[in-house]
This record gives sequence, structure tokens and C-alpha cells, in this order.
Amino acid sequence: MDDPVSTPPAPPGILQPEVARERPLARVQALPWLIVILLLAAVAWLGWRAFFYTENADPVGSAMLAFEKQNSLTVFSSRFEVVAESEDRRGVLGVDLLRSRQAAIIPATVEYRLDLSQMDRDRFRWNDDSDTLTVILPALKVSRPNLDEGAQKTFTEGTYVSREASSDLARNNSLQAERKAAEFARNPQILALARNAAREAVRQNLAIPLSVAGFGEVRVNVRFDGEAPGQG
Repeated sequence: MDDPVSTPPAPPGILQPEVARERPLARVQALPWLIVILLLAAVAWLGWRAFFYTENADPVGSAMLAFEKQNSLTVFSSRFEVVAESEDRRGVLGVDLLRSRQAAIIPATVEYRLDLSQMDRDRFRWNDDSDTLTVILPALKVSRPNLDEGAQKTFTEGTYVSREASSDLARNNSLQAERKAAEFARNPQILALARNAAREAVRQNLAIPLSVAGFGEVRVNVRFDGEAPGQG
């Protein structure tokens, strides 16, 4: 009986056919994962560069950047009602025969805004030892009262009220209501509420961007022109 013939080993450096097929297949399967890893690394680097990297570590510049695209910021809105009352006299042959009176309760809205175009570098002060940013705001701007005359309540007295008299009464009441609303809007208590709302709005607009920019937990002190340090 003949001895079985053994297959001679392949010369060194020459792969067997099965091994030669397995290695190219492994390379093909690993290539997509390598691309995914590279893309994730690129996205992570771009995110760090955009949100955390700062070349000069300038907190004032970062704070100013938060306000750069805003010309004004509405920080408070007050809605209230004002009462106006007018009287009209019309006579015949110099004698007052027709007398009418009209009272109106008119809702009014006033807005309080910050003029951010005035926020230059001199209004920001950074204390590196305490990580504190002090912001000095200009005086609030109070808008012209917006009268909601469509929602007003009107009470008219008079035996006969002509169209001209009614028109004059309504016009006088509107002028009176606007003047009273403007006076009420500058009431010290209302202004105090508006200033507090402005301080809080500025703190929120600056604390988060500074934290994202890599400055950590930054304390933001806000005060208005003319206020002493620590008053805000």
C-alpha cells in the first residue's frame, strides 16, 4: 500500500490561499469604522474650537460679543389702566345750553428698554482674582404709552351730545390718558421693578456665554449709571 503523499509547505513569505483571502476582507471591514472614528474626532475638535477655545482668554470681549447683534433689549413691560375725564360746553347765542361729560378707562402698555449700542468696553470691568464681571448699564428708555382704545370703557353724560362734541371728548380723553400713562410709567416703584428685571436679564445673557467660553462659574454684577458699587 502506497504511503500518502504530503503537500509540501509553502515557501517562506508566500501565504496560503485561504489566509490571503481573509486578510483583504478584514481590511475592507475595518475601513468604514476608521472613517467613522476620524469623523467623530473632527466633530469633537470643531465643537471645542467653536465653544471652548479662546486664544486671548478675554472675558470682556466675550461679554461684548453676547450683545453684539442686539441694538436694544426689552427688559420689562407694564400694563395698567388710566382714567381720563373731559367736559364739553356748547352754547347758542352765547349761552351754554349743551353740556356733556365723558369719562374713559383706557388700558395702556409701556415698555422699558436697554440701549445696547452704548455698551462699549468701558462699561465692563473684569476682576481676575474673584472671577467677577461688573457691568454698568445706561439709563432705561421708557417707550411712549401704547393706548388700547379698542378695549376702553366709556361713560358719557349729557342731554344731547353732538357728533362734534363726542369727537372732541374722545380726543381730549386720549391726550389726557397718554399723559397720565407716561407719568405713571416713571413712578419710582415701577422704575425699580424695571431696573431689577434689567439686571437679571443681563446676568442671564452673560453668565451662560461666559461659562460656555471656558471661564467657569463667573459672577456678574450689574448696576446702572449713577449707582454705587454693590447697589445693583
